[in-house]
Amino acid sequence: MKNIRNFCIIAHIDHGKSTLADRLLQITNTVDARDLQAQTLDDMDLERERGITIKSHAIQMDYTYQGEKYTLNLIDTPGHVDFSYEVSRAIASCEGALLIVDASQGIEAQTISNLYLALEHNLEIIPVLNKIDLPGANPEEVKDQIVDLLGCDINSIIPASGKTGVGVDKILEAIVERIPAPVGDPNAPLQALIFDSVYNNYRGIIAYFRVFNGTIRSGEKVKFFNTGKEYFADEIGILKLKQQPRDEVHTGDVGYIISGIKFAKEVQVGDTITSFENPTTEAIQGFEEVKPMVFAGIYPVDTEDYEELRDSMDKLQLNDASLVFEPESSAALGFGFRCGFLGMLHMEIIQERLEREFDMTVITTVPNVSYFCTTTKGVKMTVNNPSDLPDPSTIDFIEEPYINAQVITKSEYIGPIIELCMAKRGIIKNQVYLTTNRVEITFEMPLGEIVFDFYDKLKTISRGYASFDYHMIGYRQSKLVRMDIRLNGDPVDALSSLIHQDKAYELGKKMCEKLRELLPRQQFEIAIQASIGAKIIARETIKALRKDVTAKCYGGDISRKRKLLEKQKKGKKRMRQVGNVEIPQNAFLAVLKLD
Repeated sequence: MKNIRNFCIIAHIDHGKSTLADRLLQITNTVDARDLQAQTLDDMDLERERGITIKSHAIQMDYTYQGEKYTLNLIDTPGHVDFSYEVSRAIASCEGALLIVDASQGIEAQTISNLYLALEHNLEIIPVLNKIDLPGANPEEVKDQIVDLLGCDINSIIPASGKTGVGVDKILEAIVERIPAPVGDPNAPLQALIFDSVYNNYRGIIAYFRVFNGTIRSGEKVKFFNTGKEYFADEIGILKLKQQPRDEVHTGDVGYIISGIKFAKEVQVGDTITSFENPTTEAIQGFEEVKPMVFAGIYPVDTEDYEELRDSMDKLQLNDASLVFEPESSAALGFGFRCGFLGMLHMEIIQERLEREFDMTVITTVPNVSYFCTTTKGVKMTVNNPSDLPDPSTIDFIEEPYINAQVITKSEYIGPIIELCMAKRGIIKNQVYLTTNRVEITFEMPLGEIVFDFYDKLKTISRGYASFDYHMIGYRQSKLVRMDIRLNGDPVDALSSLIHQDKAYELGKKMCEKLRELLPRQQFEIAIQASIGAKIIARETIKALRKDVTAKCYGGDISRKRKLLEKQKKGKKRMRQVGNVEIPQNAFLAVLKLD
């Protein structure tokens, strides 16, 4: 156990975590040269296409240092803020972290927020200055920034390059020397924390765990502490590039268990595995609750696929614990789910994964929140979906959820952030300087304003340096109206939204303009309208595609051409009555991201 080191790699997006992980795998000969490729650990097609890490990846390496053999358990984490929950879980299962800083970019937002996460868990931090081979690198200045941030010795910062492999051997030595070995009692009752899980079509659910106390053996009967379910450990092992079965996984190690679990609900990330014969009396402290930032409805295109979609969502939740969903129904779209995501990118990725991994074509509705509506007869009802809203003449008032929001940022970004919050109907309550250049701003604002793109905009205007947290404070009356988007007079249920009266006209116009750009032209004219009740507030028209019917009429009488054009016009009119307009999925997503 004293020769085990558990560590993760944390950094801002694009600072070179996955490339550095490749070099570590190469030097320790964990991966054959023929299997090695750029971002080896990113095994999802989506990750490769976009060049980002979406999932944390655990892998075990063997390293010999001063004649002793060491086992290094590495977890590569995502850098994008929408996947920060992955990072928090990875941090909770380690004793140390490599903090990577790009020598040309310097310290950026996620560097700081991930560092604070790691310090909360008392992790040993090894600062690494990456990309020193770049022509635009500024190592001396960035080293000073790291010293200011961490308060460490300047000589403890390791200069390295994930691309060329410079300094990687120094990193491995520092991991062995500086990161403490895991503490735990091998003879105590078994305690293993589940930090991730994945669904396999042939083997059922595979859970990944870290053993804190005791030993887990192949074939023994184990119990999941929180759910109380009992299973046989059919196969246990360690995580190399591929899973390698073992007879035992000891204290401090990271491994996987296959026990024939069929139902996704039975495995919870953060649960404790213990022995059936000698169970532990208390569970390991799990992970904090996830706070969704964006809420939207996901519906199957075909209503018959509802159960299939439920299964797919359950399996996807195994692999992505930050996805939160509950069933809901809509008049036009039938049965579906109301889902909570950590941001707009997270929502896009989930949608893509449902399509690729589970072959599910889904419709995503406009992100929204739940409202309370009181009718003129005094009946109070919950409205989850704008289409559930009763007739405007019967509504007395609508209440929307309000939140108390905290933003911590650098003092130079205060102006734009306050401007953004004011635009989102926020009221400033307090402003406190935590240090000379870090400030905390508190304000009250409607939850409906943040679910859309607030978080993304906040990150953009603060160059990522703003951290955001909120809690509910109750419901308040507001002047809200339901805006519908109509195509050729038919309302599109998925694009209905409840918005503040003052903003309706502006947003309606933008949505119509955007749809005009995105919808493919048909052989008939398409009218795109935004309406509040029966009142049309904006309109755009997509002109019909026309075949040149007069091409063969050269010379001759004009009345011949006119006759052909009149005939075409009648045909178009008839087509418009029977033709229906399909909205492509990318159009839905683009409309949601309106500025």
